[in-house]
Amino acid sequence: MIVVYGSMNADFFLNVPHFPKPGETILIDGSKTSPGGKGENQAVSACVVGGKVAMIGAVGNDETANIPLQALKDRGVDTSFVIKSNAPTGMAMVMLDASAENSIVVAGGANLTLKASDIPEKLLNKDNIFIFQMETEKSEIFKAIKLVKNSGAKVVLNVAPAFPVPEDVLNNVDYLIVNEGEAQTLLQEIDKNNSNLDASNSAKALHKITNNVVIITLGKNGSIYCENGKVEKIDPYKIKPVDTTGAGDCFVGIFTEQIHEGKSVKEACSIASIGSALSCLKKGAQAGVPTMNEILKAKNA
Repeated sequence: MIVVYGSMNADFFLNVPHFPKPGETILIDGSKTSPGGKGENQAVSACVVGGKVAMIGAVGNDETANIPLQALKDRGVDTSFVIKSNAPTGMAMVMLDASAENSIVVAGGANLTLKASDIPEKLLNKDNIFIFQMETEKSEIFKAIKLVKNSGAKVVLNVAPAFPVPEDVLNNVDYLIVNEGEAQTLLQEIDKNNSNLDASNSAKALHKITNNVVIITLGKNGSIYCENGKVEKIDPYKIKPVDTTGAGDCFVGIFTEQIHEGKSVKEACSIASIGSALSCLKKGAQAGVPTMNEILKAKNA
């Protein structure tokens, strides 16, 4: 099983001609509400492409909680491990400009009450693979990673949003997934001499620290990965994006599902790269997640 420990939000989308400057007011026609949160997005992505997925997260005792909860249930994700918190359900305000770039503000709410102790013991076994991101309480994430690794389960860590991670935590990560900026944040925390490296050298430096697989996503330029000291490039699947929100989460979820199926890192990155590109063809972090049939059709076209 794939177990996602992470954030669950209600996302409020605003389409703007451009991002507002300080003090500027922009009038638009309307807004849209969707489920979100990096943890939930990754859980949905892994599930849509065929994974058996359980979510460990936290929502509030409010009506807003129904937005992320129902979305997970509709996609077939097990929500029995989601806890109810006295804090309000997490929310994100997402602005999309005319070029499909996004600007996001997140209010963590209930997400910040999630603890490592909320992981049920029955999920801690070598047959499971866990996904972590950085939208819940950081100290609890670090505890949870060590707890999961000690159980024999595999650990996927997506350091998004960017945040320094101690080296002893990185040593417990089997698959580290970051973009270029997030890679720099990690390296600057550990060794400032490794700052401002290009993507390939950043991957090598992080691989040397973790001694495991490092993937760096490059947006429209595809991705690279470092495994056994060797860096490989994965070419992008070219599309004209409508909305890039959640593309990175889609990559993480699909990659993890493929690894859980026993695919190689190269195969998993290739499928995830196509899937994350296809996800940008619709608005919303979860609405565009493609099925495996859609990914394979695009791959073979």
